[in-house]
Amino acid sequence: MDQRPAAATEDALLTVDQLTTVFDTAGGPVRAVDAVSFSIRRGETLGLVGESGSGKSVTALSIMRLIQPPGRIASGRIVFRNQDLLSLDERAMQRLRGAEISLIFQEPMTALNPVFRIGDQVAETLLVHGRATRRDAGAKAIALLRAVRIADPELRVRDYPHQLSGGMRQRVLIAMALACEPALVIADEPTTALDVTIQAEILDLLRDMKSALKLSLLLITHDLGVVAETADRVAVMYAGRIVETGPVRDIFRNPAHPYTRGLLASMPGAQRGQRLRAIEGSVPSPGDLPPGCAFNPRCPDRFDRCTTVAPPDYRAGAEQTAKCYLHDRNLNSEILNLNSPADVDAAG
Repeated sequence: MDQRPAAATEDALLTVDQLTTVFDTAGGPVRAVDAVSFSIRRGETLGLVGESGSGKSVTALSIMRLIQPPGRIASGRIVFRNQDLLSLDERAMQRLRGAEISLIFQEPMTALNPVFRIGDQVAETLLVHGRATRRDAGAKAIALLRAVRIADPELRVRDYPHQLSGGMRQRVLIAMALACEPALVIADEPTTALDVTIQAEILDLLRDMKSALKLSLLLITHDLGVVAETADRVAVMYAGRIVETGPVRDIFRNPAHPYTRGLLASMPGAQRGQRLRAIEGSVPSPGDLPPGCAFNPRCPDRFDRCTTVAPPDYRAGAEQTAKCYLHDRNLNSEILNLNSPADVDAAG
């Protein structure tokens, strides 16, 4: 029997329920996010992981209602503090963005305005949401830059984005995201373009800020190492769908979906002394998904049903689910019966 978990929990700050985001094309709507459901509890970090093109960033933009045409949210619910964000008008969403939910963009140079000084951009965040007057916004901007460990913030507030290093620009984005002390921060690949040392510093900063401000964090990344160090729970995404969810420890110790196993096996150092194991093939285009499970062309465990009908969520552990027929108890019983000695004798 399928045991599909409810998308929400009693202490959930954010609940995404059956969210579907499409892009309208000449050939019809293409699903970039397909019936995605997950929740984030208060004070929790959820890691959303998957290869490039799996729909992670589109999910983040959908939560913020920043999808631009030809993209649109086709169905589902996004419930934040017991209010469906899809029911709000744009003015209400503008009040909420930055103040209650903040987004740290993937590329600082495109997120920051190149013709305004850093201090002015941080101060503007405070002014827009009424968190400071013009008289004290500058001082608060300096305090925020100091909080995110930018040296000499009194001088740096006068700099333009191009005068800062990549790591410093990312810190400015974090300062802007935390300026109004939101309840939820969405960090979209916050360390992608940084070297390893700076990556570690940014992740330490996010953890410290999360603890100090008691906020929840949706950490979007393709790096399972980052998830292992930072997240409490994991949602694994493939071809626009969540294929596995569970606590970090459970998923790293006992991955339930073949895609998750492939990701873990391909991590450097996962199996010492052996060559890296790559997942054959690539993520399919959202407009050209195979029938059945979208992972089936790359899956070493596929069988007939995988290629015809997309699997629902199955219970794979106490707090773990996977979209994989390997966890369908009824189907596994049928397979065991078919392979029993009596059936073999009868067939012979």
